[in-house]
Amino acid sequence: MGCLFAMKVMDKGMLEGRKKLLRAQTEKEILGLLDHPFLPTLYSHIETEKFSCLLMEFCSGGDLHTLRQRQPGKHFTEHAARFYVSEVLLALEYLHMMGVVYRDLKPENVLVREDGHIMLTDFDLSLRCFVNPTLIKSGAESARRISAYCIQPAACIDPSCKLPVCVEPACLQPSCLTPRIFQSKSKKGKNKKEGTNMNHAMDSLPVLIAEPTDARSMSFVGTHEYLAPEIIKGNGHGSAVDWWTFGIFLYELIHGRTPFRGSGNRETLFNVVSRPLKFPEGSNISFAAKDLIRGLLMKDPQHRLGYKRGATEIKQHPFFENVNWALIRSTHPPDIPKPVELSFVDQKIRSPNENGATDSDSSSGPYLDFEFF
Repeated sequence: MGCLFAMKVMDKGMLEGRKKLLRAQTEKEILGLLDHPFLPTLYSHIETEKFSCLLMEFCSGGDLHTLRQRQPGKHFTEHAARFYVSEVLLALEYLHMMGVVYRDLKPENVLVREDGHIMLTDFDLSLRCFVNPTLIKSGAESARRISAYCIQPAACIDPSCKLPVCVEPACLQPSCLTPRIFQSKSKKGKNKKEGTNMNHAMDSLPVLIAEPTDARSMSFVGTHEYLAPEIIKGNGHGSAVDWWTFGIFLYELIHGRTPFRGSGNRETLFNVVSRPLKFPEGSNISFAAKDLIRGLLMKDPQHRLGYKRGATEIKQHPFFENVNWALIRSTHPPDIPKPVELSFVDQKIRSPNENGATDSDSSSGPYLDFEFF
């Protein structure tokens, strides 16, 4: 039984002509640093006179954009979206801990492995920076402070919830939702007391913060529909751009489109900077999902969820309440790709085309075709 690998082949002459040699070098360096289940492993790096090649894992499930297009209504259920964004969140958390601001999150860059779990790919737009991991003491007040963000006071009340905990009296920026760990409507008496004690124990645990908040870049990079307002304005940007794109990413997975898309790139950029966030009429996603997206899509990066404490803040949001972060790799994925039949691949490579040449002899556009080995 053979193995399939993915090879990213870069034409050095083309890269030099487009002034992208430095980006290619940065990507290679970043790939060499990575050791995470939701990020690629660089098996080998091959240099020739004309080409630079990166050998990595082959993901048989394609990308999330293609997978989304195959879903009913061309969007994922909230349950499926939570699975994918949870794994992406852990990948971004690791990258920030390693001093890497990703800057190019979109469904096309999230690949699906053969086991249904994800792999974040393409680091040519990433920014390397300094990060100083710090252990801080967590507390109940800080947990409330970083739990979520709210745009309008009216949105601070979950209509489906009758408990006082669903309403934050001082809902003025930030925090409308409070993490309800180990809490349910049925708990009374002794169970409630035990849950409270457990919450206090959790609050006393130190939290590792590794967010490169001091990172700064003036580069105009990214995909138009995913660009953060600070990038468009040219004010300089840091790691908070990844949390903006994370919010756009979640919105697109659930609704099948991005929130600020216009008729053209110019209108899209205007919408990102000036238009308020809106959800489609009749949207039936949960209050927690909307609140998380609102917090991530704050136009001022300093008010954005994740700005100070990164993924630690976001993971505490009620949208992820039932996610077991330690055992997420054991969670059953929403979609398992069909196994790739190597005999079919080999037959396709060797079958002659209408010109008498094999598929491996011809090149499709600017890309090179390689036989699997």
